[in-house]
Amino acid sequence: MTRQRLPYFVGISGQTVGAQQLSMHLVVIPPGARAEPHVHVGYETGIYVLEGTVRTRWGFSLEHEVVSRPGEFLFVPPGVPHEAINLSATEPARAVIARNHPAEQDQVEPYVVAPCRSAAASSG
Repeated sequence: MTRQRLPYFVGISGQTVGAQQLSMHLVVIPPGARAEPHVHVGYETGIYVLEGTVRTRWGFSLEHEVVSRPGEFLFVPPGVPHEAINLSATEPARAVIARNHPAEQDQVEPYVVAPCRSAAASSG
């Protein structure tokens, strides 16, 4: 299991092949499952969806979202809180993940979702 609470399929990394600036692997989100909210410290993530439909929520309160389907790409900048949710209750979702860091699990930090701030609270 990964720090995101998803099954981990080893691919290319510093540990497996001595990569110095890259990690790449397959991620499977089981039916109805979701990744724990998290951030990747100091590296970018590229995602290519192979199977399934995944809702990715991002932002300090996970207030933004996008739905990705097979054949679509998704980019997650460094330090952006996010989570991925498999929208199917019966089929797994699969994607290829690439990161510009050879030890991607070492730089994953859990994220506690911040409450949304209202306009009145932020205006003083």
